[in-house]
Amino acid sequence: MSDIIDRLEWRYAVKKFDPSRKLKTEQLDKLKRAFNLTATSYGLQPIRMLVLQDQDLQNRLLSHSYNQQQVAQASHLLVFCVETNVDGDYVKSYFERVKEIRGTSDQILNPFREYLVREFSNKDQKEIQEWATRQAYLAMGNLLTICALEEIDACPMEGFEPEAYNELLGLKEKGLSAVLVMPVGYRAQDDMFADFKKVRRKMSKSIIEINNSQ
Repeated sequence: MSDIIDRLEWRYAVKKFDPSRKLKTEQLDKLKRAFNLTATSYGLQPIRMLVLQDQDLQNRLLSHSYNQQQVAQASHLLVFCVETNVDGDYVKSYFERVKEIRGTSDQILNPFREYLVREFSNKDQKEIQEWATRQAYLAMGNLLTICALEEIDACPMEGFEPEAYNELLGLKEKGLSAVLVMPVGYRAQDDMFADFKKVRRKMSKSIIEINNSQ
């Protein structure tokens, strides 16, 4: 437990990356697998992650990221995207995957499948996109913890222009829309923010305990 807390104390939102240091293939594989294992509502995974290592593209995205230099400096840029078309067919494809992996019969799956098909048929596009975006936040939170455990530096970002990212990365053609960005790599030795003490609320102001033990 103390090791995990130590790693969380170690991590911070990196303000300056060392562009000469790159993540290893094994490290990226862990991040990809962790993303794919992230819990999502109903297990539907309405999210995709684009892994970018292209200096020209990263430089071009800089002006669409409020000139946050981490986008261009990082070893890789992770772009969290949501599916733009989560409908009945999408839901059905999830249940086909359940059958493929678990061998669950249609008799067992049908009630829940039909319920979800109805649910998503009754939601408008804005509701679905907001729901999907919340799943992307879950994934980013999960990856921030994995990065800390693996001593990979990261910086979660909401400050960017999604439409410009969609255009430059060809996301619309893939049925996706960018919602979050996270540069990953290694902190620069002269990033002064690395040594700043964390500012957090006191535990007594952050945690509420209700205990009815006798």
